[in-house]
Amino acid sequence: MEQKKKTPLKILLTVAAVGVCAVALCTAVINTVVVKTSEPKILSAEEAAKLEDVDCILVLGCKVYDDGTPAGMLTDRLDCAVSLYKAGAAPKLLMSGDHGREEYDEVNAMKSYAVGKSIESNDVFMDHAGFSTYESIYRLRDVFQAKKVIIVTQEYHLYRALYLADAMGLEAYGVASDYHTYRGSLRMHSREVLARVKDFFTSIFEPKPKYLGEAIPVFGDGNVTNDKDIF
Repeated sequence: MEQKKKTPLKILLTVAAVGVCAVALCTAVINTVVVKTSEPKILSAEEAAKLEDVDCILVLGCKVYDDGTPAGMLTDRLDCAVSLYKAGAAPKLLMSGDHGREEYDEVNAMKSYAVGKSIESNDVFMDHAGFSTYESIYRLRDVFQAKKVIIVTQEYHLYRALYLADAMGLEAYGVASDYHTYRGSLRMHSREVLARVKDFFTSIFEPKPKYLGEAIPVFGDGNVTNDKDIF
């Protein structure tokens, strides 16, 4: 009996299906590695407060409204970090976020919030070029010269941040700031799946961030990072 030859279309569809399956499998494996590697480093606030010789608490930035008010997710991150600082978890806070434009400024909003919660301005550093999670971690290590840190963000984001920190040689622990249910959570979680894949490879090749600059050790006076006379 004569065997039917596969048409070019069938071959193309078969190759495409195999490719899709391979990408899906790779994505699943990498996400599992990132999550499972980071899980043991996620602590409760009480556990984090008992750590010794922590250099700083890193707060990862996110949306700020036009009037300079932190959005809900960022407010929860800041409240968590302020609570850890007051519990003695670390002597300094580092606010890392997007301040690439004059009209959009996450870090001054973050510092203003912390200072408004009775934290001394000199204990709050700002990283004005934390444009991505990867850049925040890279600059935490190379610019701010931290070695042992506590990272504060929502749990879904914390896995990637901790994985990056570990891959880049930092001793990092995380505290999740999931105090509320957030609008758009499904979209954010979906994007995070792809972001983990991207940063898995980014951590291997370690490209330099957009801005680096001179060292600003996080052990000194946080006011050296001020760019406005508001503190």
